Amino acid sequence: MTETLLFVGDLLTSQYTYLLVAILLVVGLYIVVASSNLVKKVIGLNLFQTAIFLFFISAAYVQGGQSPILPSEGAGEGLYASPLPQVLVLTAIVVGVALTAVGLALIVRIYSEYGTLDEETLREVRADE
Repeated sequence: MTETLLFVGDLLTSQYTYLLVAILLVVGLYIVVASSNLVKKVIGLNLFQTAIFLFFISAAYVQGGQSPILPSEGAGEGLYASPLPQVLVLTAIVVGVALTAVGLALIVRIYSEYGTLDEETLREVRADE
């Protein structure tokens, strides 16, 4: 039992970013599921998305890794960090900002049409139409 606790303690001190990823995922998912306000749902999705970005960056980290630019005189020695996760995260950030903008624009339109941002109230209003 103490070996398990030592392993968990060592894991938390060395891989704390994964704990942060798990917390952000859970909080973002909870906000999306528990809140009936549409703006809060968009904020929850953004938190969830940020956790995914942090996970990609944390998983791509190489201890002692170098930039993957090889010197002109030949191949270098050592570990290299892959630039692919950073490129994917940058692309995902741009797509996420665009989707957030579209989602908030739709929320503004919904509010101007129905006068509420509450999901349950919207369902009642739509059922009456």
